[in-house]
Amino acid sequence: MLAEWLSTTLDGAPAANGGTLPGGRYRILGPGLLELLPAAPSPTAPALVISAGIHGNETAPIELLGDLLARLEAGRLTLGAPTLVILGNLEAIRAGTRFVETNLNRLFRRGLDAEGHEADRARELMTAVDAFFTHHSGRRRIHHDLHTAIRDSQYPRFAVEPFAEAATPDEQWRWLAGADIQAVLHQHTHSWTFSHYSKHYHGAAAFTLELGRALPFGENDLAPLAPMGTLLAALVENRPPAERPTADMAFFRVEHELKRHAEDFRLCFADDTPNFTEFAPGTRLAEDAVDGAFTVGETPLRVVFPNAAVEIGARAALLVSAVAPPDETD
Repeated sequence: MLAEWLSTTLDGAPAANGGTLPGGRYRILGPGLLELLPAAPSPTAPALVISAGIHGNETAPIELLGDLLARLEAGRLTLGAPTLVILGNLEAIRAGTRFVETNLNRLFRRGLDAEGHEADRARELMTAVDAFFTHHSGRRRIHHDLHTAIRDSQYPRFAVEPFAEAATPDEQWRWLAGADIQAVLHQHTHSWTFSHYSKHYHGAAAFTLELGRALPFGENDLAPLAPMGTLLAALVENRPPAERPTADMAFFRVEHELKRHAEDFRLCFADDTPNFTEFAPGTRLAEDAVDGAFTVGETPLRVVFPNAAVEIGARAALLVSAVAPPDETD
């Protein structure tokens, strides 16, 4: 039953309220909300949130989750950490679209007064995360929000570290390197993404993890994601994850955020430009009737998440520069 939870959820079929699995039990809390509860969790076990499908067309993470749940139910893994599994934007997943009305991954903010499908779902997911972390208070908190990007990338697998005052624990970087994450992007300001919610409001070690390119179900090559699957399995079992040196990853910091303020906004480079492409000083990157043109200054910049077709007022690209790995800074 647990292995079929993803498909039954997307089919809208009724599901049992819960059941048992090796090492514990599970409870279905609502549509797309699954809680895994160890029978005898160690005091050192984290409270773990794993989410996927916040954007409905990003299917590889959902398939990765399906494999994890199947291994748990088959007894190939033994549950050791309380875990909340979230399937995000159900209607968008069913439709195979990024969203239904608006980008869900910009709405995770307390006091949200927006209306509509994604706003309602954001409130449901925030409530679920609040209840989960409150119920497991006293445990260290981890949230991995799994995504895929809409374009190719010079680093196909990279992590976005949300902005917050609390520093990310050093072992998290080694774990990500061990999961074959190739790059890390430090956010420079509040972004109101799902991972930011867990870090900002709950002090969790939280990341948005970009795991390749968005493709339809059945077209994903999951082989490059096997190390990430191994990391998730280790966290769920509460055993030490594989590690590699932090220096094995490239690190970047956001220097500027391009926003679309006009209908005739445009990015001055090809639509298929890969993430982390570098632009030399003097290169014009964007034109906007309200903000005017943006040109690279004296230092080269790389572009991440470019998308000229975003809503008015939304982010159209991040411009980043390289920085030293955390354990190499003063």
